[in-house]
Formats: sequence, C-alpha cells, structure tokens
Amino acid sequence: MSSKLRTQFLDYMTLHRYSKHTKKNYILAMQGLTRFHNQPPDTLSEEQIQKYILYLIEEKKLAWGSVNNCLQGIACFYKNVLKWDETRVKLPPRPRTKKLPSFMSEEEVIRLFDATTTLKQRVFLKIVYSAGLRLSEAISLRPEHIESDPSRMMIRVEQGKGRKDRYTVLSRCLLPELRDYWRKYQPGEWLFPGYNRKKHMGSTAGHQAFRKAKKKPASPGAGAFIV
Repeated sequence: MSSKLRTQFLDYMTLHRYSKHTKKNYILAMQGLTRFHNQPPDTLSEEQIQKYILYLIEEKKLAWGSVNNCLQGIACFYKNVLKWDETRVKLPPRPRTKKLPSFMSEEEVIRLFDATTTLKQRVFLKIVYSAGLRLSEAISLRPEHIESDPSRMMIRVEQGKGRKDRYTVLSRCLLPELRDYWRKYQPGEWLFPGYNRKKHMGSTAGHQAFRKAKKKPASPGAGAFIV
C-alpha cells in the first residue's frame, strides 16, 4: 500500500475516533492483502479480495474472529478511502456454530497467579481477571482510573469496546497488592508502563504474561483467590 493511501486510511480512522488497536489491525489487514497479491490495493478486484479471504480460511485456518477482523479492515478501506459501493465488498455471514466459552476453575486461576515471576505480572493478571477487563483495556489503564475510596472501589475504563467509557469493580482483595505494586514500581503516567515508560505495556507483553504464567508450574503455596 502506498504511503499516500496509508495516510488517507489512517486519517479517516483518526477522524472517526477508531482506537489505536483497531487502526493497527486494519493496517495489518491491508498489508496482508496487498502482499498476498503483490499489487497495490487500488488495482485489486472483488474476486481477488475473496481469494485472499478464502486463503485465510482454508489454508491459514484462522479462527472466524481473526478472519472477520481482517474483513472489517479491508471493507473499511475500500468503502471509505476508495469509495467503493457497499455491495462490492461482501462480508460472509458469521458461522452459526457456536462453542461454549471455556472457564478456568478456581484452582487453575490460583495456580496461574502463583506461577507469575514478578509482582507486575501478578497484579496485571489479577486486575484483568477480577475486573473482567479486555487486554486492550488493562494495558491502557492510568493510575487515576483506580478509584480506591471505600465508598467507590471502582475502575474507570476509557474508550473500551465500541469506544465507550464504563466503570467496573475494583476487588478489595486486590487493593493491598496493587498498593505494594505502586510503591515498588512507581509506574507514573501508565499503570502498566512498557520499557519506554512514556508508553503503556504493549498487547504482546500482556499476552506473554498470561502464556508464560500458564506454562510454568506453580510454586508451593498458591496465592489467595480474588473475589
């Protein structure tokens, strides 16, 4: 994709208040499409777009959620940057088959927390679990979003799914450990900063914290369960 088209696409998404996470995913979707055909996106046909989507489904065997996210990005670009008619970018219907979500048992959750190697990882996973946060919401938390007054005990989530603000519960069991974390790390602008403290933890680091803890055997003496 040319720098001009990329800029036009980013400008459109910025003006319409798309989240940073969505902008990144939509740009990646367009990069995948153009690399697959080795052609600029403004020279591709509807048939070529459908061929790429079939490749993602049949050869890459991506989950429907990943394919749908890619489709949404491609459709957004062609409808709003190249001004295609909506009928030219067809989104396939969502599969009707549904899988029941898997839930971790209380013992599994305790082992997960206990397997973390740092206080930062443990507090991050506990706040995700206890407050029911999405990864993108947790990494974007700022210290002022934590309302620890006994009469409130809330976490403010800004620009969550659908670019909406909301409140969720702050666990009383988590609060002492969260304060220990604050004293030890002094995070500053972001509650969970990255290596560059001016930026928050990346989504990759958030996923890695979960995967590493899940693979590692728990040490003796599992931690308390969050309620």
